[in-house]
Amino acid sequence: MTTTATERRRDVGSLSALLAAHAISQTGNVITAFAIPFYVLGLGGTGVEVGVAAFFSTIPVVVGGALGGVVVDQVGPRRAAIVADIISGATVLSIPVLALTVGLPFWALLLLVFAGGLLDTPGQTARRVTLPRLTERAGIRLERSVGLLDGSERLARMIGATVAGLLVALMGPIAALFVNAATFAVSALLTWLFVAAVPAAARAAAGAAAAAAAAASADAESPEEPSGYWRDLAAGLRFVIHDPLMRLIVGLVLITNLMDAARGSTLLPLYANDRLGGAAALGVLVAVMGGCALLGNIAFGFVAHRVGRRVTLAVCFAIAGGPSSAAFALGAPLPVLIGVTALAGLAAGSLNPILGTVELERVPEHMRGRVFGLVNAGAWAGVPFGALLGGIAADTIGLSWAFGIIAVVYTVVTLSPLLGGPWRQMERQPAASEVSSSAPHPNARE
Repeated sequence: MTTTATERRRDVGSLSALLAAHAISQTGNVITAFAIPFYVLGLGGTGVEVGVAAFFSTIPVVVGGALGGVVVDQVGPRRAAIVADIISGATVLSIPVLALTVGLPFWALLLLVFAGGLLDTPGQTARRVTLPRLTERAGIRLERSVGLLDGSERLARMIGATVAGLLVALMGPIAALFVNAATFAVSALLTWLFVAAVPAAARAAAGAAAAAAAAASADAESPEEPSGYWRDLAAGLRFVIHDPLMRLIVGLVLITNLMDAARGSTLLPLYANDRLGGAAALGVLVAVMGGCALLGNIAFGFVAHRVGRRVTLAVCFAIAGGPSSAAFALGAPLPVLIGVTALAGLAAGSLNPILGTVELERVPEHMRGRVFGLVNAGAWAGVPFGALLGGIAADTIGLSWAFGIIAVVYTVVTLSPLLGGPWRQMERQPAASEVSSSAPHPNARE
């Protein structure tokens, strides 16, 4: 009895360490999202140059997501998460070091921003793949763990935005980048010391399942089809393409992420710099969004099993993007902007838990790394272009018109699940299937 209780406490601690590592790593990403635009503006950069920098910071999400998921499946999620944090932290650290020593021209900044983000998505995917097994061992409902991981991201957004706003405002973006590098190191250390590795028996069972699936698929493949990495990647791509609901989810989040990138990476920093007095006001807005999304996430955890997923997703998604964009388009004062941002955050708290649970219900365990990576890459494919288009729109049609267009398009697109069709498949599955399936979705950004 005592041994069982001790093991349970150890398993709960391992899950807690995973959540903490994820939150700390995501906090660093939020700090980077603040520091880079204001670093470019401090050098006299234009809105287009801010958009270009945002493009180079987000395109690695697509590349790393598409190609890194298979590696997570092959080397194991725990090892992949540690290596990704170490390499990302070292690359980010080189930005302020070079800026303070030999200098950092704009083209070099773009290359380092790209390299720094290349392993972010595989690291996030690795922690998500680890979540279901740790949750099972800790004796916690898997649906609740979906909300916990999403809540850790919300908490990171709130803390990271506050810290970044203060650092950029008081000490400049270079100091913020040093802090970001430190967060990656702490995340890697937490994972290495406290997140339990998958037991040998579990690894053997997962390997047997993967081998059986590969053997079954090999019967239908031509002799010329490549094996190993590329075969696994192709199998994940076929899974995503052939599942009608997964295709709709990727398409929906792709469009909303594009608009979120235009807002968050380019339009909001420009708006804050031009009309709200700088980074501190932007930090307040992003912190309010993160804090209210965290509250919404917690509240949704108590009612998730009582509400329909499809209608809840559509209504909350529309509220999360439409009203707040309209308020910026109309030039509302800061208190109003804070209010609509708070409403958007509360609504956004339900999005990732719904999408994540649906996604895990449809993906076999041995394919989760590659499928998550591909879904993440597809859903984020519009993000680099959204950031770039946001800068172009700001310099051409102006901030108000850009926010107004986003408000209309966002509302129309996010209400599309109400049309039915394959969207009906996202409703809750029988309890037997729920036992083997829940993990968070990495793609809905807000």
